Amino acid sequence: MQKNRDMAELTMMSKNDWINNELSYYHDALSQIAPYLNQEGVTLLREINNEIKLRGGLTACEASLKEGL
Repeated sequence: MQKNRDMAELTMMSKNDWINNELSYYHDALSQIAPYLNQEGVTLLREINNEIKLRGGLTACEASLKEGL
């Protein structure tokens, strides 16, 4: 089982090194607070969206927050 990584660790990594569950979790979390994000947060959300698109999207299971991190 892979160690769950927090945002502090993940922001130091390329988005293509994130696992799908991390992309899904932070995409959902940031999307929910999007109106309150500063420019850096909006940029991060955009980068996550682009990485998800590059991977061809997420499966229904990966896109569910039931799994969590």
